[in-house]
Amino acid sequence: MLHGLARTQASFTLMEEVLHAFDYTVVNKTYPSTEASIEDLLAYVSDSIASCGPAKTVHFVTHSMGGILVRGWLAGRTDLATGTESTETDMPRRLGRVIMLAPPNHGSELVDAFKDLSLFGTMNGPAGLELGTDPESIPNRLGPAHFDVGIIAGDVSLNPLTSMFFHGPNDGKVSVDSTKLEGMRDHIVLHASHTFIMNNPLAIAQTLSYLRDGRFIPELTMDEAFRRIMQW
Repeated sequence: MLHGLARTQASFTLMEEVLHAFDYTVVNKTYPSTEASIEDLLAYVSDSIASCGPAKTVHFVTHSMGGILVRGWLAGRTDLATGTESTETDMPRRLGRVIMLAPPNHGSELVDAFKDLSLFGTMNGPAGLELGTDPESIPNRLGPAHFDVGIIAGDVSLNPLTSMFFHGPNDGKVSVDSTKLEGMRDHIVLHASHTFIMNNPLAIAQTLSYLRDGRFIPELTMDEAFRRIMQW
């Protein structure tokens, strides 16, 4: 699990407990998201993978910027696209599925609007300033997915003022269009906010579905989501 910008491992507590209940071994660590650049934060992806030990398959569940870190980390493994094993890591062989919750895969308009404000930089750090929508931003330079990824977007904003900076559906911090990524295997939009999407029962049930079957369930209702989650 990789949490989002200015969050901690606590944001994934509920999702972590559910995945444990379904017999997944979960690595959920806090990393200093507001203290370093995206490039420097990639070391924490490596650290989390190392904590998985000898597991045959390693999946990723990410929120927001956590998805950009996975993309950045995998982009350094050019052998992933060809299927050959890396000399640095055996992740291409062990890589399972990636589920991204509300990822700014093409950046966020909020970064464009507020990046010049000193308070924004103080609160979000170097990595936060790298998440704009311009063609040279890191999310837009990482390219398409060459791995199995399903993406869950939200379309509920908790702040009408921030939504003024978006054109079209958004979760208050990332537009639905920005979450999409060339090469993705599946994509679904839920009635959820950016901040709390990882605690939404539908998002949790859809994450379980994608981990197991490699697809989301568009017709899944909230009642059915609760029933699936409580199956343990």
